[in-house]
Amino acid sequence: QVQLVESGGGSVQAGGSLRLSCAASGRTFSGNPMGWFRQAPGKDREFVAAISWIAGVTIYADSVRGRFTISRDNAKNTMSLQMNSLKPEDTAVYYCAARALGGVARESRAYESWGQGTQVTVSS
Repeated sequence: QVQLVESGGGSVQAGGSLRLSCAASGRTFSGNPMGWFRQAPGKDREFVAAISWIAGVTIYADSVRGRFTISRDNAKNTMSLQMNSLKPEDTAVYYCAARALGGVARESRAYESWGQGTQVTVSS
């Protein structure tokens, strides 16, 4: 089983930036996609971005496209999410996820492994 640990969350004013990181250990899914999801209080978990592990194919939610950038470092088994031009509506707990089979996916049920989450708070 793969273990995922997020870091880099915090508080920032609107318009600011944060960079989230996800470190994978254990039985890493080499060659398989990883993604970021977020969950705001009282709302369902929603897709943010995903990346294939080898080809670098990326997909984004419409709400973050052009502001967020997902990337990965295969040698270090890490994934990052650079978040720019943050808005108060980006406030949520952000989760890193990994899947064993298939391509990039927007559905949370496609991912088998999850981190504990890191809080991102954007104030107006």
